[in-house]
Amino acid sequence: MPKPPLISVELKTPDTAEGAAADILAGARGQLGFVPNMYAAMANMPAVLEHYTASYAVFREAAGFTPAEQETVFLTISHANGCHYCIAAHSMLADKMSGVPKDALDALRKGGMPADVRLGALSVFTRKMTLLRGSVDKDDVDRFLAAGFTNQHVFGVVLAIACKTFSNYTNHLVGTEVDTAMAAYALSGSEPAESTA
Repeated sequence: MPKPPLISVELKTPDTAEGAAADILAGARGQLGFVPNMYAAMANMPAVLEHYTASYAVFREAAGFTPAEQETVFLTISHANGCHYCIAAHSMLADKMSGVPKDALDALRKGGMPADVRLGALSVFTRKMTLLRGSVDKDDVDRFLAAGFTNQHVFGVVLAIACKTFSNYTNHLVGTEVDTAMAAYALSGSEPAESTA
């Protein structure tokens, strides 16, 4: 379950946010039909929301991962960081849009390794990169590359970790409530949200 908020913030709207944050919130509402609570919280410092959305878009467009691999990366990082909000959000995307197999999604939500060899190798490397703060061994990198990934993918994982740092850390600080649209994908109290390398 999410922890209580450590700081209290106003959930901004397109009308109350400043600068570029107002445009980002309006764009999200136009695309999704609502403003995600995480975006509304991030808008308290527009630069956080701007850099989060920019890094998210670049990861999606340029990291070289398939949609299912993208969600594997994001779910692995979010689980390693114990972020209930992002686990719910990316579980919904994995199920509804990105084509992550159900057994792989179930494993990722619990911090396990997908049976799919490629997704499993991706998750293992991503988890180690997250928990060890990038200080992995050469063997870890070599195993990742041997699974069919490239140096571009290595840097793609770095980019995803940077992106999820904005979101996971924001959610920890403000105790972001999972939006109604993704509530069916929220973790139950019995599911762990932390794992080790």
